Amino acid sequence: MNPALLAVLAWGDFRDRVRRPAYAVTLLAAILLGYLAVPAADSHWAIVQLGSYRGLYNSAYVGTATALASTLWLLLGGFYVVRNTIARDESTNVGQLLAATPLRTTAYLAAKFFSNVLVLSSMLVVLAVTALVMQLARGESTSVDPVALLLPFAVMAFPVVVLTASAALFFELTPVLKTGAGNVIWFFCWLVAALAGQSPRAPLGGLGVPVVVESIGTEMLARGLDVTGGEFSLGLTYLDEPLVPFEWLGFTPSAEFLLTRLALIGIGLAVALLPVLWFGRFDPARVNRFLPRRPVAPPAWSDDEHRAPGVPSIAVLEGGAFSTRGGPRTAVVRGGALVVFPRLVVGELHILVQGVSKWWWAGTGFWTALTFAATVPGLSRLMLPLAWIWPVLLWSRLGTQRHESGVQALLGPYPGVRMRVVAEWIAGVLLTAGVGGAVAVRMAWVGDLTGLASWGAAALFIPSLALLLGSLSRTHRVFQAVYVPLWYGGFSGLPLLDFMGVLRGRDGSLLGVPPDVVATAGVALVTVVVLLAARRPLRA
Repeated sequence: MNPALLAVLAWGDFRDRVRRPAYAVTLLAAILLGYLAVPAADSHWAIVQLGSYRGLYNSAYVGTATALASTLWLLLGGFYVVRNTIARDESTNVGQLLAATPLRTTAYLAAKFFSNVLVLSSMLVVLAVTALVMQLARGESTSVDPVALLLPFAVMAFPVVVLTASAALFFELTPVLKTGAGNVIWFFCWLVAALAGQSPRAPLGGLGVPVVVESIGTEMLARGLDVTGGEFSLGLTYLDEPLVPFEWLGFTPSAEFLLTRLALIGIGLAVALLPVLWFGRFDPARVNRFLPRRPVAPPAWSDDEHRAPGVPSIAVLEGGAFSTRGGPRTAVVRGGALVVFPRLVVGELHILVQGVSKWWWAGTGFWTALTFAATVPGLSRLMLPLAWIWPVLLWSRLGTQRHESGVQALLGPYPGVRMRVVAEWIAGVLLTAGVGGAVAVRMAWVGDLTGLASWGAAALFIPSLALLLGSLSRTHRVFQAVYVPLWYGGFSGLPLLDFMGVLRGRDGSLLGVPPDVVATAGVALVTVVVLLAARRPLRA
């Protein structure tokens, strides 16, 4: 493996990514994360706390708090940012060029892996700079210690960056995980890692939390502070009272801890190179290296040399489809909006659910039957979140299929841009209502008007969110990355994220977001999409 060639490939791929608007958006998110990690002294929100205390905002504490927060964020959001490197080469036909080169598969995977590491590491650099700015802005300590500030990023956040980069590459090259289901699976992998990584018994030091907790606890005991008033918390938490600061000068990593971090980096490299066993590097005759080579039949093109004069050239493709340079032969039939629009909605709904496995429909039927058969009071309402995680891969198609399928340029001259967008949104609403319709029927049967209002508002909000994120990002990954945590937050009992009306008080009142707010947000989101579509109809 030529190191110079590897560096050139990784750097070129990195430069290609940083030119994209999504990269700038991700950097802005990193800056916001750095701001949240160091809240104001009188704030009732915190990301890192130990009981009712926090460290004084010096270089050691600010660097550690920001680095720990970045491990959680990069492990989740960073995965979705770098997950498309192989898919991009495949969709742009670069993979076909690579298949014809002598580049080894190991070198190609290593270059993609190091490119992922560079992208995520650049976010770490931004977070480190943000931590320095926040320390000076908060003003509790203006003495800057570069080692204490940067050490947590190097020994705690960077190994997680390597693991995230390797996991994204592994998921892209594994047959089951490369689909949209892999994006959903990764969220639950992240959830397990975030919880288990903070345990003192976490393998290889976990996220580095046990070392920090031990160091902070030792310092608190030395100062006579109460360490029994609460546990260590990593994550955005609301506090009744602001935390009490004390001076903590940081931690000194032991040789054993440093070896565990090197072990994590080694595991990440091994996971990134593991797909070399089955990845055929875009060779159509070698989809799987464990299977024999398959002959690739060339397309059956018509012989233009024997074409009669004046007859347009026709290229016959697989399945009987054809293209011609003679122009369209179908007469244009015009109709009123009352005739065209319903057909347009049906067409968008058909496109939205095309290719869905029969097992998906069987699962939908199973949940519907189970909802109607539920006899425990309130159980049917709890079935709604389970039903509305099932179509997440279909919702993520909204606003993205025309871009990912390369037909946006064909739809650009379409005269009714707004009508098409509205039809696509209605198709998403119909899908949402259909999957969760059994719960609505049960709510109407028992007279649960409050739950029915929340159901209707969520049925408007979910496809609106999917359509907006899909239209702006032009990829299905963004909605999957946003919706799954949002859904889990409401389902797990966070009232601020409960947009489905799951959480109820003893008197039956809603504890989550009011349905009128959810419905208003849904209408606002789809309005933005319609306005943007009307202003940029030709952009490919």
